[in-house]
Amino acid sequence: MGLEPDFLIWQSHEYQQTILVIGLNLGVALGWIALRTSLQRARLAEEKMRRCTSEFSLVMTQHFTDWGLTPAERDVAVFLVKGLSTRDIADLRGTSEGTIKAQTNAIYRKASVTGRTQLLSTLIEDLMDDALMPAEALQTVAMKGSDMAAAA
Repeated sequence: MGLEPDFLIWQSHEYQQTILVIGLNLGVALGWIALRTSLQRARLAEEKMRRCTSEFSLVMTQHFTDWGLTPAERDVAVFLVKGLSTRDIADLRGTSEGTIKAQTNAIYRKASVTGRTQLLSTLIEDLMDDALMPAEALQTVAMKGSDMAAAA
């Protein structure tokens, strides 16, 4: 009949192909930008983690020295911080669970804590910076502390 719909003519087809190519190129470019941004963020996060790990190790070493832990107690304390059970620590150190329990109690006594959670929080506390708390919160805590001291 000689009637061709507009969407089948070759010019319309080329327009569609051009738009698809532009869209594909734009998608590749945006994907590349997103990938570079993600890789930069990952590198930054790894660097921060490396610094944090190093700083935590220094804090632990300083506390262990301050508390006067023996080398065996230091090893046990590190395993405690890592979250290992008494049985696992005993297996790793080649000693009995009773020995590990005695060393654990000595660590808690020297650190003036009652358990693993307090031990870990004592170590982490030194890593926390005042910048983590807003200035108003720090002032409130200081005021409450002075009010409590005055009341006592």
